[in-house]
Amino acid sequence: MDRQKIALYFIALIPPEDLRNRVKTLKEEMKERFNAGHALKSPAHITLQMPFKRNRYDETDLVAALEEFVSHENPFPIDLNGFSCFSPRVIFVKIMDHTPIVNLQSRLGPVLINNLGFEPRSINPRLHPHMTIATRDLEKASFYRAWSEFESRQFQGSFLSSSMALLKHNGRCWDLFREFPFGS
Repeated sequence: MDRQKIALYFIALIPPEDLRNRVKTLKEEMKERFNAGHALKSPAHITLQMPFKRNRYDETDLVAALEEFVSHENPFPIDLNGFSCFSPRVIFVKIMDHTPIVNLQSRLGPVLINNLGFEPRSINPRLHPHMTIATRDLEKASFYRAWSEFESRQFQGSFLSSSMALLKHNGRCWDLFREFPFGS
């Protein structure tokens, strides 16, 4: 495939702007204090489908399939409380009830496979919903220092998840390319 025609996307739930800004502040703190700024390359989100490459000419089909999928979905609440980690590189805001997010992703997977030709192995079978504030560029020593603070630090928030988003990489970072309201 021609590299000019290939784009990188991922599918996620995006919180409202006020919550995105609160999480961005945490990401900025991770960059300033622990030299881990990679998480700033995307807005606060909960990943439903990991990054994937598609031909730019297939965008219309991708958008149409996602529009059709979300037309059958209903909004649901998401509660955030505290922090957790995937030791020794990732620190994230903890989501209290994974069930509605895991269920949404399990309904999305067959659409991606059957309607858009995704390989079944590209669909994450063990989704652990979370909102990352530090990731792969967080060095081990910095992780342990940061985690000793964040494991007991307070953070609370909630929002009604009423849409799904398609993000697209612009060569430097991720942009919110398209938002798909549930039940539309």
